Amino acid sequence: MELSGKRFVILVDTQFNDHEFWYPYFRLKEAGAAVTVVASSAGKTYEGKYGTPAKADKTPAEISVADYAGIIIPGGYAPDHMRRDQNMVSLVRAFDQQGKIVAAICHAGWMLVSAGVLKGRTVTSFFAIKDDLVNAGATWRDNEVVTDRNMITSRTPEDLPAFMRTIIAACKG
Repeated sequence: MELSGKRFVILVDTQFNDHEFWYPYFRLKEAGAAVTVVASSAGKTYEGKYGTPAKADKTPAEISVADYAGIIIPGGYAPDHMRRDQNMVSLVRAFDQQGKIVAAICHAGWMLVSAGVLKGRTVTSFFAIKDDLVNAGATWRDNEVVTDRNMITSRTPEDLPAFMRTIIAACKG
């Protein structure tokens, strides 16, 4: 189990992309990692874009970044809700500042914009938010996965296999 002993955070909020949440969740568990679901309200159940529920384990205040290998931010409309909570934004910024894996897919780039961690970085995302990322100081590429130091970004659910392979390889390396 290549990630045995590693711990990850996955963020959640209303209207998350079900695939972009559950695929990483189960892939990390399959690899032996522990996964903590973090949202603005611990114990609350959030509904995905396609109706699949996900329950939050903890809030950002209950997380010590030092205890985790990385954070994954799923897309959908959830990132627009997540970035309204400064504690969620600060958690993403703290993971980046500590050099931990920060992985964002699809519309999750909005959280990277709000966290102020894109200046001088090369990333990808769903094409519709390209301008937001570029205006935040990033160089945007249309690739299934883009890695820039500790930051791993991807475009759409179709990119999930490559996204997760890259996250797991980065965590092992």
